[in-house]
Amino acid sequence: MIVRISTESQYRMPEDAAEELNELDNQVVAAVESGDEDRFHALFEQMLDLVRRAGDPLGEDEIEESDVILPPPDTTFVEAAAGFTGEGLIPD
Repeated sequence: MIVRISTESQYRMPEDAAEELNELDNQVVAAVESGDEDRFHALFEQMLDLVRRAGDPLGEDEIEESDVILPPPDTTFVEAAAGFTGEGLIPD
């Protein structure tokens, strides 16, 4: 799975990390839908950390279509409400 963090870079995620990312995505959706801003920020930070830690950054000369595009790290709770809904960013 190729994951892009908007305003940063693209990462190739191993399968187990992609599954963990999907689980976090589902939790972020639940936090947004329940209006829990603090939980949203904590979980979204975990998502970004997971991608940066477990993913292999693509080289500048590699051009790959992203399977998932995460919002920029400075995404607000209000902005998140538009993307983290229903099935989230990573459909099951």
